[in-house]
Amino acid sequence: MAIKKAITNLPLHYGKAPSWLFSRMKRFSAAIIEIILFEFGPKELLKRLADPIWFQAMGCASGFDWHSSGLTTTLCGALKEGILMLGDDMPVAICGGKAKRAIETPKEIIGYGEKWGMDVSMFIELSKVCAKIDNSAIQDGYNLYHHTFIFTKEGDWTVIQQGMNESKRSARRYQWFSRDDINLTLEPHTGITCDRKDIVLNLVAKDSSGAQDAMIEFSRQTPDKMFKIWTDINICLPKRHYITEKDFDSKRLGKIFTTIYENEPSDFEALIKIKGVGPKTLAALSLVAELVYEKPPSFKDPARFSFAHGGKDGHPYPVDRKLYDKTIEILKTCVDKAKLKDTEKLDALKRLAHLNV
Repeated sequence: MAIKKAITNLPLHYGKAPSWLFSRMKRFSAAIIEIILFEFGPKELLKRLADPIWFQAMGCASGFDWHSSGLTTTLCGALKEGILMLGDDMPVAICGGKAKRAIETPKEIIGYGEKWGMDVSMFIELSKVCAKIDNSAIQDGYNLYHHTFIFTKEGDWTVIQQGMNESKRSARRYQWFSRDDINLTLEPHTGITCDRKDIVLNLVAKDSSGAQDAMIEFSRQTPDKMFKIWTDINICLPKRHYITEKDFDSKRLGKIFTTIYENEPSDFEALIKIKGVGPKTLAALSLVAELVYEKPPSFKDPARFSFAHGGKDGHPYPVDRKLYDKTIEILKTCVDKAKLKDTEKLDALKRLAHLNV
C-alpha cells in the first residue's frame, strides 16, 4: 500500500513541556513501547520510531503540538524516561537527547554495553558518523542540537536527530534505521522532515556518488598538488553556487589537505570520519569534484514530508487530561493481562485499529 504524504512545518518553539503533560507522555510512551515489544519485538519498535509519519503520529497521540519542533525533543525524552520506567530487563537502549544530553550519548552507550556485557564500539561509531553526515555532508543550514541513538541487544539501531535554523525559525528532523541494505553514505535516511526547501549541498544523495569518487581520487594526490589544483580553480563560482571565496581559509585548507592525504581514505565514509573534515572542507572538495573532475554533487534538498495532528496548544482541541489518563490505564491493563496469557483486551485493540471511524 502506498503511503500518502503531506506537508508539515516544524517552527521553533522555546520553553518546556508542562509537567502535567510530560508526566503523562512518559507513561503513555511506556505503555506503547511495552505493547510493541510484546507483540512484535525490539526491531519493530526501532523501525517504527525511524518512520517519520509514525513518529509524528506518536507525538500527536501523546498530546504534543503537531507542528512544533518540540515534538521531536520532548517525545524522545518521554520515550527515554518511559522505557526506564519499565525496568532493567528491557532489550532496548535509548541514549542522548537535546543539547548537553546529546554530548553524553557515547557515555550512555558504554553504560548499556557494560550492563549487557557486549561490545558497543560499533554503536558509538555509528552515532558519531550519523551526526557528522547530517551536520556536514548535508549542508542545508540546519545545525544539529538534538541527537537520540536507540539500539538493541541484537544490533539493530535507530537515530533521531534535529537541527535548527534560527534565522528561519524552523527545525528539521533526520531519521535513520539499520535496514539490511543501508549504505551510510548513499540515501541512508528513512526520512528528513521539514517544509522549507532550498539549494542544499547533499553529498549522500544518489546523484552525488560520482562526486564522492572524485573527492577520494583528489585526496590521493600529494598535498602540494591538491593545493595547486585548488589555487588554479581561483574560486570561479557559478551564480547559484553553495559557497563563496570568503568561506575558506587557505592556510587551514592546506593543513587539512595534508591530514586527508596522510589518512589515505579508501571511501567517502572514511573521508568524513577524518578529524577536521567538516562542512567547509567537504564543500571545498565538492567544488573540486565539480569544477575539476566534472562530477557535480546533488543540490536537491533531501527533506521529505509527513503530517499528523494533535494538540497541547489547543488545536484541534485541548488535551483532555482525564481521557489521557484513562487511555494510559487501558493500555497498561492490556499489557498486564497479555503477560498472563489473557489477550482478549489486546485483541480488541487490534480489531479497533481496522475499523473505519
